[in-house]
Amino acid sequence: MDQTNTFESSIFDERILERATTGQRFVNYLIDIIVFYALLFGLGVIIGITAPQTIYDIEIWSQQNVFLDRILSLLLFGIYMGITEMLLKGRTVGKFVTGTKSVTEEGDPIDKGTLFKRGMIKAVPFCAFSALGAPCYPWQDKWTNTMVIDIKKSTL
Repeated sequence: MDQTNTFESSIFDERILERATTGQRFVNYLIDIIVFYALLFGLGVIIGITAPQTIYDIEIWSQQNVFLDRILSLLLFGIYMGITEMLLKGRTVGKFVTGTKSVTEEGDPIDKGTLFKRGMIKAVPFCAFSALGAPCYPWQDKWTNTMVIDIKKSTL
């Protein structure tokens, strides 16, 4: 009798982790990049209203320092993604829309430091291209031993 109960218990305790598809990950990225630039635009409007000279100075600087402007944009995106995943416990706006979530490879919640690290890895040039392929295993997953799962198809 004890063996049956143990067997039934282990069946119910087993986690099923269904990785998010490449398509879901791509949609996550598109939504998150749109939200990021919308927030930057909103910040620009606020700065433009309160300190218009600052917008002019930023525009001149970015035209003179195109490479640094791109690097700064990547870093800001990484910081945004890291903070968003930290605050939303492994999710971003894109992940809410697609029903996905970042977890450890064992299916446990990710600590805040690792979530921030995942976001900063997204600032590495060409990181988005590392997500192409099936199965989708981009650098932010590989370098932090994490994965993005489809919540509806997984049991945690």
